Amino acid sequence: MNINAPRILVVDDEPDIRRLVCEILEDEGYQVAMAKNGLEARQLKISHRPNLILLDIWMPDTDGVSLLKEWVLEDELLCPVVMMSGHGSVELAVEATRLGAYDFLEKPLSLAKLLLIVERAIEAGHLQIENAGLKKQLVSDMEPVGKSAAVARIKDQLKRLAQHDTRVLFCGEAGVGKELYARYLHSNSPQRKGPFIDVAVGSISPENSAVEFFGKESLGKVYPGLLERANKGTLFLSEIGGMDAETQLRLLSALESSSFLRVGGSEAVRVDVRVITSTRVSMDEEIRSGRFRQDLYYMLNEVAFNIPPLREHSEDVPGLLSFYVDYFVTQDKLAFRKFSMATQNFLRNYSWRGNVRELKNLVQRLMILGVGEEIELEEVRSALGSVVVDVALVAAVPEFFNLQLKDARDHFEKAYLEYHFERTGGSVAKLSAAVGMERTHLYRKLHSLNIKL
Repeated sequence: MNINAPRILVVDDEPDIRRLVCEILEDEGYQVAMAKNGLEARQLKISHRPNLILLDIWMPDTDGVSLLKEWVLEDELLCPVVMMSGHGSVELAVEATRLGAYDFLEKPLSLAKLLLIVERAIEAGHLQIENAGLKKQLVSDMEPVGKSAAVARIKDQLKRLAQHDTRVLFCGEAGVGKELYARYLHSNSPQRKGPFIDVAVGSISPENSAVEFFGKESLGKVYPGLLERANKGTLFLSEIGGMDAETQLRLLSALESSSFLRVGGSEAVRVDVRVITSTRVSMDEEIRSGRFRQDLYYMLNEVAFNIPPLREHSEDVPGLLSFYVDYFVTQDKLAFRKFSMATQNFLRNYSWRGNVRELKNLVQRLMILGVGEEIELEEVRSALGSVVVDVALVAAVPEFFNLQLKDARDHFEKAYLEYHFERTGGSVAKLSAAVGMERTHLYRKLHSLNIKL
């Protein structure tokens, strides 16, 4: 048996079908594992790491559609899944495809069709992994753009710091690129071949934080948390001021011992992970108010890096404009456009309250909505809202007024919460008090509106 041959997991409660499909696929050179129910399927999916799963819809302990839903939710890069059923129907096929199944096979199986679909599904899986790898490589290869003394100094210091197992806290305004600097540190460290897991701490609700960070064990199944997923790599926690008290205590213990217990587990899990954090609020104030543990802060803040706002190194603006033009041409296949010299000079003197993130969003908007190869000054002024409009002639009606009520309400709530989130310095606790919403409900609302914390 070729150990490099594609691995297939066959899940079916009928032993004759399992054996038949297994023999056929093994004759074709595939490695095959078999499961007779959902419990075995879950276990073999982890241990066998299949390139393709052939999944029966009707099983004694669960149904294939429910199992597919479960796997899609827990596995961001799930291998192709082909559903099988002797009770095939259009409704089942549509439902399975909607959930993410690659294809649907009816029993009795056509062997020719089975082999054709298997071949195509495995090829599709290879392409999926390749594309994900390319996207990951694109992100990993990105480094802070700029030739200014400030950017050059930080990059040089991070390269040297990367060789030591030191915990780093990045400080700076929203949009300055703290995550990008964290990735740069990771990509220059001995852990660069390991995973880089980034998470917005404020997006995790307190009731789910223990499971999110430390994983859980339930009914013989193991759900790895953030620390396990980042093992042998880097875990980047952005905006740590939003971490709830219980998670702070558990994280402190985990970092001190390099081990922890999963929720519902009884055996310690040991990990080797570098933790990098960021904040845009004053942690001194968070500590004084009792919202953040001082001992955890000192453990995470072995070295602090302040990332300057874009207005303090505005000489990098032209380079950033050029970089993001090339980025969107390559990544999103947008038509190439270039900024005129007058436009570049204007933008060098712009305040950039949203820093590099605002610049990136501006470039994307101009490339999507604009026409012509050159981006002129008036187009930029208009995009920034700098054009003086005679309000006596033009009614300033928000765009979302033209939407259905539910969509308009979502637009308003998103803009309203983002406005107050900036005013409260990115603190979910302060935002909760400012808008009069209980924190648990607020976390859910921020997540549902896709507000990045």
